[in-house]
Amino acid sequence: MPIWIDEPAALQARLQQPPAWVGLDTEFVRERTYWPQLALVQMAIDDQILLIDPLAPGMTAALGPLLEDRKVLKVMHSASEDLVALSHDCGVLPAPLFDTQVAAALCGIGGGMGYQKLVQEITGVALAKGETRSDWLRRPLSDSQLEYAADDVVHLGAIYRELDSRLAALGRRDWLDQDAERMLANATEDGDRWPHLSMRSAQFLEADAQLRLLRLLRWRDAQARDSDKPRSWILDNELATQLARTPPADRARLQAMLDAHPKAPRKLGDAIWQALATALDDEATAPLAHNASTEDKNAVRRLQDAVAARSTELGLPDGILASRRYLETLHQTGLWPAGLSGWRRAELEPLLSPLLATPAP
Repeated sequence: MPIWIDEPAALQARLQQPPAWVGLDTEFVRERTYWPQLALVQMAIDDQILLIDPLAPGMTAALGPLLEDRKVLKVMHSASEDLVALSHDCGVLPAPLFDTQVAAALCGIGGGMGYQKLVQEITGVALAKGETRSDWLRRPLSDSQLEYAADDVVHLGAIYRELDSRLAALGRRDWLDQDAERMLANATEDGDRWPHLSMRSAQFLEADAQLRLLRLLRWRDAQARDSDKPRSWILDNELATQLARTPPADRARLQAMLDAHPKAPRKLGDAIWQALATALDDEATAPLAHNASTEDKNAVRRLQDAVAARSTELGLPDGILASRRYLETLHQTGLWPAGLSGWRRAELEPLLSPLLATPAP
C-alpha cells in the first residue's frame, strides 16, 4: 500500500537512514509553461512506496538532501524530463543516476523502450495504462491515480538488479555512467546552442537569414524561460522564419508584420527588433543548415552503414550508437558532437575517421 506524504517532517523521518538506492519517478504538467510543474514524486525504498506531494510547503526543500546525496543511487526510467522538473523545483539533481531505459538499450534489449514494456520484459508483469493523461495537479488525487503512480516505481528495483547484472557481464557499466552524467548535465543547460539546425525551414535560408533566425530563437528561449511560457507562445516557428528571411526595414514595418500575424507577440515588438539587429558573440562560428546534396546524402549514408554494422556487432539497437543528426553534424563540420563523446567516440572514431577523410564516390 503506497504511503501518502504531505508533510516535510514525515518525509525527513523516513529518510533518516538513507538507503543504498531509491526508485524515483515524477508526474508533472507542462502544457502552459516553459518549466515542467512538478505535481508528484514517487519513491520506492526497499518494500515501501512513498507518494510525495511537492505542492506541500517545504516539501521540495525536504527532498533536496536525498536527491544530491551521491551515496544513494537514484534508479529512474527515461529520466530526462523528470530531471528538469526536479532541478527546477528542488534546486538539485538526483545523482548518481541509473536510467533503466538507457540501461536496457545498452544491454541490447531495446532502444527507447517504455516502462510498461520493460516491466513486462523483465518481470512478466503487465501494468495498466489508465492515467497517462491525468490531471496530476488536482487534490486529492483519485485512487486510480495513486495506484498508477505507485506502479511507476514498484518494479524499478527488480529491473535495476537485472540490468545492472547484465551490464556488468557485458562490461558496459561505465557506458551507462557516462550517459547518465551527460543526461544530468543536459538537464541544467540553457537550451540548444544552435536551435536553428533542428528547424527544417532553416536549410532553405541564406546564411545571413540563418543567423537572424538563430538570434530570434536564442532570444525566444531566454524569453520563454524568464516568463515561464511555452516557446510557441512567445514566437512561433513560422513567424520566426518569415522575419529571418525578410527582415523588416524599420521598427514600424516590423510592427505591421506582427499586426498581420494572428499569433504574433505584438507587445514584444521592441525586444524582437533588438534581437534581430543584435549580433551574437558566437554567431561567426555557427554551423549552417543546408539542403543536402546527393553527395552529402551518400556520405552520411556511408557513415550510417558503418555505424549500423558496428551496432550489430555490439548487439545494440538502432540509433543508440549514433543518430543521423549527429552523423550529419560530423560530416558537415568534421567536429565530434557532445552526444558522440566518451565511449561512443572510442567505438566509432576508428571506423568513421577514414570515411570522413575520403570523398564520396
